[in-house]
Amino acid sequence: MKLLHQRLNLYTDGNETYTFVPAEPVGTRSLTIYRNSGDIVLNPPNTPLPASSERSGKTIYGILGMVTLMMSEYIIIITGRELRGRFMSNNVYRATDYDILPLNPDVSVQNPPNTAEAHLLALVRSHLYGGQFLFSYGWDLTRRLQAQWETLQEDAGKALWDVADDRFFWNKFLQSRLIDVTHANSDQNLSAYILPVIYGTFDIRPTRVNGHYLRLCLISRRSRYRAGTRYFRRGIDREGHVANFVETEQVLLVDTAGADSNGDEASIQLSFVQIRGSIPLFWAEINTLRYKPDLQIMELQDTLDAARKHLEEQVSLYGEASLVSLVNHKGYEKPVKEAYEHRMAELLDLPKVRYQYFDFHSECKHMRWDRISVLIDKMEEDLNKQGYFHLDSRNQKPIVLQQGTIRTNCMDNLDRTNVAQAAFAKWTLGKQLRELGILNENEAVDNYEELIKDFREMWSDHANEISVAYSGTGALKTDFTRTGQRTKMGLLEDGYKSVMRYLKNNFFDGARQVRPMYKVVDAPIHIATFI
Repeated sequence: MKLLHQRLNLYTDGNETYTFVPAEPVGTRSLTIYRNSGDIVLNPPNTPLPASSERSGKTIYGILGMVTLMMSEYIIIITGRELRGRFMSNNVYRATDYDILPLNPDVSVQNPPNTAEAHLLALVRSHLYGGQFLFSYGWDLTRRLQAQWETLQEDAGKALWDVADDRFFWNKFLQSRLIDVTHANSDQNLSAYILPVIYGTFDIRPTRVNGHYLRLCLISRRSRYRAGTRYFRRGIDREGHVANFVETEQVLLVDTAGADSNGDEASIQLSFVQIRGSIPLFWAEINTLRYKPDLQIMELQDTLDAARKHLEEQVSLYGEASLVSLVNHKGYEKPVKEAYEHRMAELLDLPKVRYQYFDFHSECKHMRWDRISVLIDKMEEDLNKQGYFHLDSRNQKPIVLQQGTIRTNCMDNLDRTNVAQAAFAKWTLGKQLRELGILNENEAVDNYEELIKDFREMWSDHANEISVAYSGTGALKTDFTRTGQRTKMGLLEDGYKSVMRYLKNNFFDGARQVRPMYKVVDAPIHIATFI
């Protein structure tokens, strides 16, 4: 895999150019962007800088891409990063700080020429600093382990952006100018400057179980399609993309040599993937300032085709699809449940798709959250059949391939979905450890205090971050995920979060939805977007 430049120095030549020079190795081809024309040029090796160039005092950790607003095109660069962990011999970073560079010499980012441009720049900054943007210079964070193994040979020698999963390459639209230059001219290959970024979560923690050194990792990837906030993005579009689609991968790394290093690849790698996504129908919730918005289900001719496209894509990517629906069977959510089941009855010709309903609130009422075990029992056959990815460096081929995945949804695909996914992940982790011989047949993950503590914290943090991205607040019900018990304090915290969701979703998400990260169709002003 071709590596990316990890550190760049920025030189500005007045109103003429921005030039990015790799910090190392010396003599690497620099990149110049001309401010008046917008031309992007990869310079010959050892090209001297103009004598009038001034060097920025900041180190640049990557070019996020370019965005066009009303008055100018802008380059967004990463000027701060936080190490989140080391995975597969590569560092994983979260972007923490950015600079926005205008190409138009008459535009100042600090003092925009008008209020409209100032507002758009504020929205860009809000998105940048409000999101969880993760990247690695040498590992493809956009793809799960099994997908990377399946294309290992054909990916050799390619750039990270060229093999990235299009769904999770969050800044692909911003990078389109650099990608276009690379495609147009073989001598202008900008791949070393094209940094793929995911919007999601990453956590990795070392632990020991019965003398075995393990690392437990959790990665989530948010789709750039049908992106948006909670009430402004529901359901499906005609291309089969659904709102709040997230792929979550739990990775277990086992070092059979017993090394204590966090940096090297483990000899045994196991991966378990789940997905979540909005109910694949045309439906919406219309804000009316009441606590419950108006629910609308559109019975369109395209509904069946869109749902079919969505499910066929999931089967082609993951294998068998087990659809777990957690919406309520009565009250406000009942029409969505019935419409979903009606459409599923019309799609019985999809042989690798199975629907499973679980009445979460009825089964787990009176704080009986241990009743999530009922859902595990219902899905145990599917979990065993679909399996997980298991690669051992002592074998040329994987011992096991994951043959399908569970797609879970509730109304928001947040709180109930998080609880269910954590339960599936915990069940699978126990199965993996027993099959590796690390746990005995009668042992469970709960028997190991350090391991279960890390597991619960990782899944709770993951739930909160996914929820903040979609709803503006942390997830509900995380007291159960974090402690294994539903508590009265957790109920109080959920009440507070619910009030904050109401305020944010009704009064602030309109601005969040029209930020320049999202495509605005038929807008009076063309705004370049992230997707």
